[in-house]
Amino acid sequence: MTRPSAMASVTIVAILLGTIATMLANNYLKKQGMKPFQGVQLAAAAVDLPLGSKLDAAQVRLATWPKEALPPGGYNDPKPLMGRVVVRPMSAGELITESKLMPVNNSGGGIMTYIVPQGHRAVTVAVNEVAGVAGFITPNNRVDILLTTPRPGSNSDRDNISKIILQNVPVLATGQVTEQNEDGKPKIVPTVTLDVTPDEAEKLVVGTKKGSLQLLLRNAIDVAAIDTTGATVSKALGATETPKRVAVRRPPARKKVAVAAKPVAAPAPPPKFLMEVLAGGRKSVREFALD
Repeated sequence: MTRPSAMASVTIVAILLGTIATMLANNYLKKQGMKPFQGVQLAAAAVDLPLGSKLDAAQVRLATWPKEALPPGGYNDPKPLMGRVVVRPMSAGELITESKLMPVNNSGGGIMTYIVPQGHRAVTVAVNEVAGVAGFITPNNRVDILLTTPRPGSNSDRDNISKIILQNVPVLATGQVTEQNEDGKPKIVPTVTLDVTPDEAEKLVVGTKKGSLQLLLRNAIDVAAIDTTGATVSKALGATETPKRVAVRRPPARKKVAVAAKPVAAPAPPPKFLMEVLAGGRKSVREFALD
């Protein structure tokens, strides 16, 4: 088979396969389109519903929802929803389910108990205009908490240290307000209720007793944790801190005991020998020493 005829065969086969695939896809789509749409009428929010809204007829409408994708806890009839309180913010068109509503026989007395996530705690701290970021902190914001306190064991203001002890803490409410005002203007409130874990709650309560707190407002999309070392007066002024001298307890010096010197033995005298000498008939004895 020549090269042109081989390429022609491959082209013909590819065209046939493409035609068969197109026919099969069209056939499948036609079968799916022949199935009738099965929808169910469920209650949905007619307008945006903020947290704590009390439902009425103007806030609820019926919306058609696919039968195979029904959410649990939905309502076919809006009448049982009248007067119920919303514990989760909802957008217009969002289905109203039981998990987003306060229980009918509510014995808890308030809505805050349904806002706190499971396993977390709500802690309220007192703030002023400065600590509360001039009223710009509102519910659903996230803040860092800065503690200023003297160093352990010191009562001097020169030894104060400021350190971020908690980061990325959600704000549940400011004062008695659980939703931001519609005009968006800042409002000075004396307290801020925060969403914390039990461990964070312990740190926060200790901080309120030992020093002053400052809230730091975060960007809405900034959730990264930052590792800081804290700041002192010297560090804030740009000075290098000199380490404090620590008294070291030295052991008492040992008394020197005089030791009597041992007598040095005198060197042994060199060995000697005697020699008799005869000279002129006379006999004499001479003494010699070996060096």
